[in-house]
Amino acid sequence: MGPTAAIAEIPGYTFRYLVRSPPGGTPPQAFSAAAARKVRRFHRQLPGYEPTGLVRLKKLARAWGLAEILVKDESTRFGLQAFKALGGSYAVARMVCARLGMPVESLDYQELISDVVRRRLGRITLATATDGNHGRGVAWTAQLLRQPAVVFMPKGSAQARVESIRAHGARVVVTDLNYDDTVRLAWQQARENGWEVIQDTAWEDYRDIPRWIMQGYLTLAAEAADQMDTQMLRPTHVFLQAGVGAFAGAMVGYLVNRFPESPPRFIIMEPDKAACILASAASAGTGTQAVGGDLDTIMAGLACGEPNPAAWEILRDFACGFLSCADFTAANGMRILAHPLAGDPAVEAGESGAVGLGVLDLLVNAPALAAFKRELAIGPETTLLCFNTEGATDPKNFREILWHGRCPDPRDHAG
Repeated sequence: MGPTAAIAEIPGYTFRYLVRSPPGGTPPQAFSAAAARKVRRFHRQLPGYEPTGLVRLKKLARAWGLAEILVKDESTRFGLQAFKALGGSYAVARMVCARLGMPVESLDYQELISDVVRRRLGRITLATATDGNHGRGVAWTAQLLRQPAVVFMPKGSAQARVESIRAHGARVVVTDLNYDDTVRLAWQQARENGWEVIQDTAWEDYRDIPRWIMQGYLTLAAEAADQMDTQMLRPTHVFLQAGVGAFAGAMVGYLVNRFPESPPRFIIMEPDKAACILASAASAGTGTQAVGGDLDTIMAGLACGEPNPAAWEILRDFACGFLSCADFTAANGMRILAHPLAGDPAVEAGESGAVGLGVLDLLVNAPALAAFKRELAIGPETTLLCFNTEGATDPKNFREILWHGRCPDPRDHAG
């Protein structure tokens, strides 16, 4: 499979994709099964932990001519409606251990929240930039540790997401900047005030915490793989949404370790106005590529213009497909999951969580994407795994899309 870059026109919108044979390499040991066991041991101690569901859409798979459609549903994680707290909590725990010289292998939640550790640690302010879910996860973790948090958010952030972060006691600063510039502001403010930055993207001299955040996501990857095992299922294709790429990189890193002999095909999805991973893939190995501008999209959790370099290295080596899509794609995914075929369970999916089903809908039903579907070998033998990374974290927008048809499908208006 040689590299193929294409622009497929759907009336009123643009869908860009690239397909190639991934170069491969040694599966990253930081995301091995052994690493996942350590992470899961920690998460099992947190209040409210339980594995999230793996939803099997049997009727939809049959209707679309596929073997299986599986959705790992993170909308119930810790009662926070998103997976992000897995990364933030684990990274903060690792940071505390590093500061206090505590053994990482025996991370103990009760010890971390004890008065003894709190006195040794002193007052420490956790700072981060977020489009919503990551910031809430960091604020929730700070609340558990009885520490302050300051969360910076880009312009246009949904008020519901702002208030959900404040509900955990964090101070929220909504900027007039896009996401990437908000990250830089958070870093600057943290350096000036002596705060600890908990960010899921990496740069020079800031590698450990982003790696720990990515490792925190291994819990949901391992859960999904175990759940598939119990049903004697194995994914042939995995759709992964990407902002900076930390989540996608962690999922790919784990699954190539889990299935080293025959890993699934990994397809990376982004909003069309924030497709920095696709740009990096199209750069023919020249490194990560940034995209600028307002990064305006309903997929707020994916509105990132600069990749995490550590995540990109994994996606570069193992992903076979990269695509960017318009907002209506995610809106369609939300509606499909909320109103399933009779016999399939409904799933509450937010904008960033539903894009996988929206993309699959186009691949199997839009003639303009038939070539892309063939290149990805999607057909009757396909067992597709995708991830609903968030529930209705912006209830107002959720209702607008489901009730009033915001972001209508342009195919409805084609000549």
